[in-house]
Amino acid sequence: MTKSQIEAEMAELKSDYIRIQGDVEKATSFGVNTSAGERKLIEIEERLAELNKKMDEMD
Repeated sequence: MTKSQIEAEMAELKSDYIRIQGDVEKATSFGVNTSAGERKLIEIEERLAELNKKMDEMD
């Protein structure tokens, strides 16, 4: 994976994270179960951590 590919995936994940976080906040305000959204946020955080580690290893 190249540095630019990692950066592109990270940008996409960050965008997804912001969107899902907003959805979870809306659902919470209506008393809807948010466990699936919260799990997805955790998955994104873990993937971002992996990608950050790869970027650090490239430097």
